[in-house]
Amino acid sequence: MLSHITEGIKHMVLKRPKGSSKGEPPKEGERKYLIGGNWKCNGTLASAKELIETLNKAGPIPASAEVVVAVPFIHIPLALSTLRNDIEVAAQNCGVNDKQGAYTGEICASQLVDMGVTWVVIGHSERREGFSMAGEDNELVVKKVKVAVDAGLKVMFCIGEKKEEREGGTTMEVCAAQLSPAIKMLSEDDWSKISIAYEPVWAIGTGLTATPEMAQETHVGIRKWIEANISEAVAKSVRIQYGGSMKGANAKELLEQPDIDGGLIGGASLTADFAACWNAVP
Repeated sequence: MLSHITEGIKHMVLKRPKGSSKGEPPKEGERKYLIGGNWKCNGTLASAKELIETLNKAGPIPASAEVVVAVPFIHIPLALSTLRNDIEVAAQNCGVNDKQGAYTGEICASQLVDMGVTWVVIGHSERREGFSMAGEDNELVVKKVKVAVDAGLKVMFCIGEKKEEREGGTTMEVCAAQLSPAIKMLSEDDWSKISIAYEPVWAIGTGLTATPEMAQETHVGIRKWIEANISEAVAKSVRIQYGGSMKGANAKELLEQPDIDGGLIGGASLTADFAACWNAVP
């Protein structure tokens, strides 16, 4: 029965509305912008349908950008069957288990791939912190990244500091600690499927935003860390998204920075303003 459902979903994926593009794709050696939307734990069936319809009518996507929406698990089949085909569908998490089995409440990466999901968000600050339960530590987050990549998913790997860490001048120390398990767990080839989403935790959902200059400075620091600890090639190619209250009103300023390669967008991804973000791509 389950296999029939999965095949039905795959059939619907082939019938998704056709998207459209504008402009020129990135030149060889240039990084393609990654505009990610994170719906978090939001949306009824009715509101999800309405939002998908809004995105379907939102006009062309720049050829220099890749657009992905991370929807709640329960809305993945709806997105895979009705969302325009030039917006990829992501999950917001996956289990650390690399196979199916007795893992009550978990959804493993291979199940997401089987359904047609292509991306997953891992290590979001809300999951690192926990919701009245234990949060995910740095090593667990990277283990999940590895499991997801091995299963065939692309990953938005989230890192970032809290307000007191920013004020204490330890932003890069925090980011480095969150990245460090990747030195041993991820191969250089794995990084071709990974984007880093830098989220200043103090700017998520607060209305506060790092200035473009502050964000650029941290992105440069992250890229230098990658160069020193992974490789120069990965440092040049890896995309680093900004994930702190990006919206249509500030996206252009942020995306004009040379080391900001996109966004991981929360609140604005739940409205037509998400299209304003992808239209802000230089």
